[in-house]
Amino acid sequence: MAKPTKTDLPPASSPEPSIETPASETRAPVVLQVLPRLEAGGVERGAIDVAIALKKAGWGAVVVSAGGAMARELERHDIPHVILPVHSKNPMVMFRNIGRLQRVIKEYGANIIHARSRAPAWAAERAAKKAGIHFITTFHGTYGAKGVAKQLYNAVMTRGERVIAISEFIASHTQDHYRLGREYIRMIHRGVDVGLFNPENVTQERMIQLSTRWQLPDDRQVILMPGRFARWKGHELVIEALARLGRRDVLCVMVGVDTASKDYISTLESSAKAHGVEDLLRFVDYSRDLPAAYMLSDVVVSAASKPEAFGRVLAEALAMGRPVVGPAHGGALEIVNDKKTGWLYTPGNSEALAGALHAALSLNAGARHRLATEAMNTIRENFTNDRMCAQTLGVYSELLWDEDAPEGTVV
Repeated sequence: MAKPTKTDLPPASSPEPSIETPASETRAPVVLQVLPRLEAGGVERGAIDVAIALKKAGWGAVVVSAGGAMARELERHDIPHVILPVHSKNPMVMFRNIGRLQRVIKEYGANIIHARSRAPAWAAERAAKKAGIHFITTFHGTYGAKGVAKQLYNAVMTRGERVIAISEFIASHTQDHYRLGREYIRMIHRGVDVGLFNPENVTQERMIQLSTRWQLPDDRQVILMPGRFARWKGHELVIEALARLGRRDVLCVMVGVDTASKDYISTLESSAKAHGVEDLLRFVDYSRDLPAAYMLSDVVVSAASKPEAFGRVLAEALAMGRPVVGPAHGGALEIVNDKKTGWLYTPGNSEALAGALHAALSLNAGARHRLATEAMNTIRENFTNDRMCAQTLGVYSELLWDEDAPEGTVV
């Protein structure tokens, strides 16, 4: 296998990341990313963004998954997508995936295989060893770890030559629960597309269309809660907080209704009626135009009972200059500057959540403008897609060209 050419890509710690095209000494390096599927989600979004960044930098990019709607985006950028059953947790399928991935590595001349989920990582690690190429992982969540067997299953995500953690919270988690040495970890926050999530790029027409579809009243302040309908996301807590808030001039729009959530929503409707706030709630389908949804809101809330690995909703809302309210745990602590770009409240405490919502809803025009400016600057300086991609390519470069450094050494 020909050795890839050297580039001037920055290391992962670079404060001013940039992506440059490699010289043409022999050939560009090739990175193979492996993840279960290409449906909507943060793991999928990150993989596609990095693949596109690799191609723009003149590298080779290949993605392996079991398929999904987001594969069309790879097709538009002429990035190879190989469909394999890497989503399967069946031991026999996982074993067969080792050979399948070896063939993909050989076909595309991959130098690095980057696993973004546990089931694919088990096959990817062994395929990388057999092919003699580098293996890295991205630790995207805390993963359930009840019992020794589950802990061992999760541990594959810590066996990369480098382990990318998507927040300091996750970096600490890998150290505390898996005894992973900090020297192996590269903390790279997830990025926000600040071209998409930019208030200047949202037209009045888009806002009017969405407001009409959701039937938003003109005389209410809108509390927006986007996200999957799951109990740990804290919808019940928000209902309790609305009751404590004691205001009738608000409307809480909970976004993300799908077929699987119907029973849960019925439970939430009963709870809202019991708390006397059923007229303050609206449940709506997931919107593909989240930037317009954020622009229609007066405050964006996250209420997860479990610490989230990053906090995508909070970051996107801040990029749009909206006040946010989030729980003081997990990735939210790294994104929200309390009382400057939003409010952090005691997790699980409906009274604290109500107080934070009241503070956000009570901002005057001047305070709202100052908060919006600082919020957008925070995201553009620290949490952009460009930064995330450049730092990820920096980790790839570290593996490929700092060969004299002992494995695990920070270079």
